[in-house]
Amino acid sequence: MTHKYCLDTSGFSNPLMEMPEDIHKTLWPSVVSRVQAEIFCWNYEIANEMASIQGAIGNALDGCNGSCCYEVGKGSWDWAAYVATNNTWRTHFHQFISEYHGNRKDTIGLNDLSIVALAHTLGLPVVSMERPNMGQPSQTKLRIPDLCIAVGVTHYNFNQLCRKEGITG
Repeated sequence: MTHKYCLDTSGFSNPLMEMPEDIHKTLWPSVVSRVQAEIFCWNYEIANEMASIQGAIGNALDGCNGSCCYEVGKGSWDWAAYVATNNTWRTHFHQFISEYHGNRKDTIGLNDLSIVALAHTLGLPVVSMERPNMGQPSQTKLRIPDLCIAVGVTHYNFNQLCRKEGITG
């Protein structure tokens, strides 16, 4: 397996809303081919979220789930380091985690934290469509790109991914 990116659900779900497959007919087959080439990976938590993605992209993601989804206790990857990182970050970033604060909006959730922890463990960038908080750092809100910066993980949005992979349409 040659995974190149850890994929957050928003990495594809948000672009699909803005650029649907039926209108952007030349763009999405190139993305589907990258999914089928297994350059993306995710964890069990993100796989559950991605099940809601429809169409060719959803089918491709589902078709690769067995070889692209990292699960704790399964396979030969360093899942113990992932668990340790995830647990450490749950404590360190506690003030920002939505589920710990009444499901506060516009901040990271546990699934967001987990995909960045997977990227950190595997040494890969994260693809999401979240935007960093603008202006001064917040004491209560943190998004995936902000977390990536804080822990030294590269973050790409969909357009950056397309440029990096030479995807046009």
